[in-house]
Amino acid sequence: MRAIDINSDLGEGAGHDPELMRFVTSANIACGGHAGDDETMRETVELARKHGVSIGAHPGYPDKANFGRDAMHMDPLALVQEIAAQIRALDEIARTAGITVRHVKAHGALYNQADRDAGIAWSIANGIFDDGRGASLLVFAAPRSKLLEVAQAMDLRTAREGFIDRAYEADGTLRSRKLEGALHTDPKVAAAQAVSFLRDGGVRTHDGTFVRMDVETLCFHGDTPGITDIAAAVRDALAHEGIDVRPPA
Repeated sequence: MRAIDINSDLGEGAGHDPELMRFVTSANIACGGHAGDDETMRETVELARKHGVSIGAHPGYPDKANFGRDAMHMDPLALVQEIAAQIRALDEIARTAGITVRHVKAHGALYNQADRDAGIAWSIANGIFDDGRGASLLVFAAPRSKLLEVAQAMDLRTAREGFIDRAYEADGTLRSRKLEGALHTDPKVAAAQAVSFLRDGGVRTHDGTFVRMDVETLCFHGDTPGITDIAAAVRDALAHEGIDVRPPA
């Protein structure tokens, strides 16, 4: 693969958005659930426009106290409505600014649960449809995840996503943040993982197993320690390999 999208979760208050926007081609903007409000959405949308970065909605559980990283038990239809409302909130702000929301990426526990839980994956996919623009939005989802399966079954456009700054387990899932070694904070390690996705078609997991993963977009998190150095190292490494960085089609 000679081209890849680089995305990051922004508008979450981590304080690095202006620096990170220089390194990404897609911005996942928090839209009021786990983080963010109308003001931060407007600021992040404007920052993305300034840098020519594609924008997407980043809905999460309505749980700012835990940053959306703890699983919540919500009625499936209530979750559909929550996701749709968060997408609409960003869409309205983006439209006012003359920018189009192009993708959706679930956040935190919601994303992780949709890896294996078809019911939660269904709620996410239907929340995207309920926004009213469903078929035009690109869904970021983990390879081999239930969300990917459900979205494709509903004829939603998808982009398989890999993570640059997170460790993987041998089954292809992300290593829990509660465990040692879950985050890659060394820029060289993160950059090597980014290159591995594209050059080798997968990554080495925490236990050394190689797992095949075909991806169209790669993510690093705005709150990872040392993230600006990681972002710069990733872009340098991809450029060295002759890999172009651009938003997904």
